[in-house]
Amino acid sequence: MNWDDFATWGARISDWAKGYHRTLRDRPVRAQVAPGDILAQLPTAPPQAGESMDAVFADFEKIVMPGLTHWQHPRFFAYFPANATPPSMLADYLATVIAPQCMLWQTSPAATEMETRMLQWLRQSLGLADHFEGVIQDSASTATLAAVLTMRERALGWQGNEKGLSGLDTLRIYCSEEVHTSVDRAIWIAGVGQDNLCRVPTHGPLRSMQPDALEAAIKQDLANGLKPAGIVACVGGTGTGGCDDISAVCDIAAKYDLYVHVDAAWAGAAMICPEYRHYWEGVDKADSVVFNPHKWLGMQFDCSAHFVKNPDDLVRTLAIRPEYLKTHGADGIINYSEWSVPLGRRFRALKIWFVLRIYGLDGLQQMIRNHVTWAHELRDLLAAEPDFEIVTEPVLSLFTFRYAPDGATDLDALNQRLVDTINNDGRIYITQTRTKGQLVIRFQAGQVDATREDVLFAFDTIKEIARALS
Repeated sequence: MNWDDFATWGARISDWAKGYHRTLRDRPVRAQVAPGDILAQLPTAPPQAGESMDAVFADFEKIVMPGLTHWQHPRFFAYFPANATPPSMLADYLATVIAPQCMLWQTSPAATEMETRMLQWLRQSLGLADHFEGVIQDSASTATLAAVLTMRERALGWQGNEKGLSGLDTLRIYCSEEVHTSVDRAIWIAGVGQDNLCRVPTHGPLRSMQPDALEAAIKQDLANGLKPAGIVACVGGTGTGGCDDISAVCDIAAKYDLYVHVDAAWAGAAMICPEYRHYWEGVDKADSVVFNPHKWLGMQFDCSAHFVKNPDDLVRTLAIRPEYLKTHGADGIINYSEWSVPLGRRFRALKIWFVLRIYGLDGLQQMIRNHVTWAHELRDLLAAEPDFEIVTEPVLSLFTFRYAPDGATDLDALNQRLVDTINNDGRIYITQTRTKGQLVIRFQAGQVDATREDVLFAFDTIKEIARALS
């Protein structure tokens, strides 16, 4: 492909993208294919000779598109959003065209310095204290892994990386039952071990860690000769939106010199609205915080904002400086690859810059407030129906419910059947979770193009399909 062809196809794909987004409501949200359908259409060996772009794009529309779940669909109410706004797409397009490698300041000075400033903009937008400094990670999972590694090294006197974990203290890390499974994976990778992740019981409407139980677990571990290292707290947990009492957790951590990492991957975006900041009151006392602009702020995956109180601890944990990665003759620079697990880094700050400038905080705040308002409205509509019950009240725009008609015996099976039938129908997309041992249905509003009518459409669809099952 030459550059003239590239320009032609770039324009054609832009027009296709416009049409795709304008007609998304006409498509089923979830892919309506069976396992193996796509694989069966792909040749078992690569082509020996090159093919035309016309042929490749035709196969893209024929083979790929039917097998995609449409995460940008306005009636996507499952999981959490993975929004991609037009300015974010354009920024990522530019970054892809230029294809810079942003691992060091000298390899892309503009990318490094824009990352510094954009994380400052995000920190200010969230109302976080100015003692936090930020770095862009690919995902909250990576940020949590970096935090767990830092907890480990700090608790072991910075010996783990050098000596390995054999013969050193057995570490303990604490979290609630509401945290994301990325915490478990971080524990595995860090070598702490699943058995040393202590699950603290939760209580209250926000399903937060019980402070007394947390402190009791720490004391018990100390009495048993174990080494408490840190706490992972959550704000807006994936299952039901559970939120820990960050202030109480940090106060306990301070008594025992423990590192606190706050996972606010989804809910953190809502903190650009001051009225929602009560969900993470006390967050300025934490050692690190992560949230994903690629979820609710429309900044295109991947883009995770990781804030740390003491960057030196993070760098001490992750940095390796062979001669070929040193920048000579420049003082005071930041090499963000020393703040991250990967060495290679994409130019992610560009899309933050584009989105914040195009929408402004006013536009993003209004979007989030709308989603929260509409989710609460749907909750009220379902609660008014005699055969539905609200299981967990809304945290921002996420709540859970279940279908419980009179005479139904196996409600778990009935509600799983309802979820499957709704998703196979294709008009909306939702997911299930478990809380207090029972299967429930999750609903969250968060897609950037969703309207109040889309949320009310979800109510009609859920009610219609549920009644048909009975």
